[in-house]
Amino acid sequence: QVQLVESGGGLVQTGGSLRLSCAASGRAFSTYVIDVMAWFRQAPGKEREFVAAIRWRDIRTYYADSVKGRFAISRDNVKSTVYLQMNSLKPEDTAVYYCAGKPAYGSNYIAGNYNDWGQGTQVTVSS
Repeated sequence: QVQLVESGGGLVQTGGSLRLSCAASGRAFSTYVIDVMAWFRQAPGKEREFVAAIRWRDIRTYYADSVKGRFAISRDNVKSTVYLQMNSLKPEDTAVYYCAGKPAYGSNYIAGNYNDWGQGTQVTVSS
């Protein structure tokens, strides 16, 4: 069983920054349990969308076009924690942000391929 717990959301003005954290516990990190950790987000009335992902074994990263150059995903292997540094935030970044984990197989961009999810943390960017 894997537990993912997000933190770090909040209210920020346009142009501001936030850092989200996702702590993983349980039998998390092996190729067949969690090889990729990602952040998705879901705004009211919209589908959940991919934001960024990191492959745990080689730290390869993946980003949605909408956040490239503004957001950075990273991980701390000792703390079993993944981070999302969000800079130059825009009102359209407002959403509930979810941490998720998946095995090595399957597209990293599709929410349905992720087996483990956190409870979500709200990010609100005011204009």
